[in-house]
Amino acid sequence: MVDLPSRVLVTGAAGVLGSRLTADLLADGVSVVAYDLRALDPAPGLTVRTGDVRDTTALSEAADGCTTVVHCASALPSYPKADIRSIIVDGARSMLDAAAKADVERVVHISSTAVYGLPALVPTPEDHPHEPVDTYSAAKAEAEALVVPHRADRCVSIVRPKTFLGPGRLGLFGMLFEWAEEGRDFPVIGRGDVRVQMLDIDDLARAVRTVLTAPDDVAADTYNIGAGEFGTLRTDFQAVLDEVGRGGRIRSVPAAPAIAMLRAASALGLSPVYDRLVRKLKADSFVDIARASERLGFTPEHSNRDAILRTFRWWRERPPAPRGAAGATSSDRWRQGMLAGAKILFPPARAQEGRHDQPQAGSNRSGRTPDA
Repeated sequence: MVDLPSRVLVTGAAGVLGSRLTADLLADGVSVVAYDLRALDPAPGLTVRTGDVRDTTALSEAADGCTTVVHCASALPSYPKADIRSIIVDGARSMLDAAAKADVERVVHISSTAVYGLPALVPTPEDHPHEPVDTYSAAKAEAEALVVPHRADRCVSIVRPKTFLGPGRLGLFGMLFEWAEEGRDFPVIGRGDVRVQMLDIDDLARAVRTVLTAPDDVAADTYNIGAGEFGTLRTDFQAVLDEVGRGGRIRSVPAAPAIAMLRAASALGLSPVYDRLVRKLKADSFVDIARASERLGFTPEHSNRDAILRTFRWWRERPPAPRGAAGATSSDRWRQGMLAGAKILFPPARAQEGRHDQPQAGSNRSGRTPDA
């Protein structure tokens, strides 16, 4: 183990992961340069720089004097295709140029297990071929291809997280939370018996910190990071409905027509459920995390269920999002599009069933009105 770096540039510092890492590093006494289009609040040890991650000049100025760059800046799969590629690929190129000009010692590049596409091999190891299936996964793979050659000049780590959850992270999970809070059943494609690994943001932040304190010969590698314990979509999603305590159940919907409808709706811009996600829900999706365990000594502490419930409890306590929020960030409630109309098929549990005449353990007693 080595000491934490003295001064770190965090790109995408106003995002969910970037802001969390920034706070953790500051708490450890590290000086942080936070770079994002959105400014962070002032704090001791924090230097705030606003700019686009594709602006090499501004990013190079921010990197000056830093010993390490943690590159969190990215795009969401819901962004326009041109923006996805530009932000992810051109942003990585700018970051690498800035790191070279500042002669930083280490780069930690936050990638994604999306680079594997829809692999038939599960658990999927780090050396599995990149098989992108959409703009987002292709951009993530292309960015990694830019990053790897720089290992000849400095210590470069690539961290590939599964979809991560936790306070501050919402996206499409807002739909599950809203429907659960309203006492509705929630649909899953087919039997819901596929296993989809996720990740708690606490574990991801710990993994990045572990990489930062690993010796060069260990840190200069690529690591999958995901939950060690996860169930099926049916069991993991049911945990939220049980937490609410209003009788909601996971309900299967026929796979073929549901997939056809979601793909068509996505193509027409009527649904936030992008095609790769639809296809990923048809088969098991989890990665091999043995390398992180064996080389870094890293073990995830939270299960899928922990991550989902922690996010749900945060969602319940946060102020209602304004109507029309477009999902510009992963903290936003995303528009449900035509999926909101599907609520008519999943009405709230009836009062006469005794499901929610009285508040039950875990039910919302705060009077918060879910966004609809």
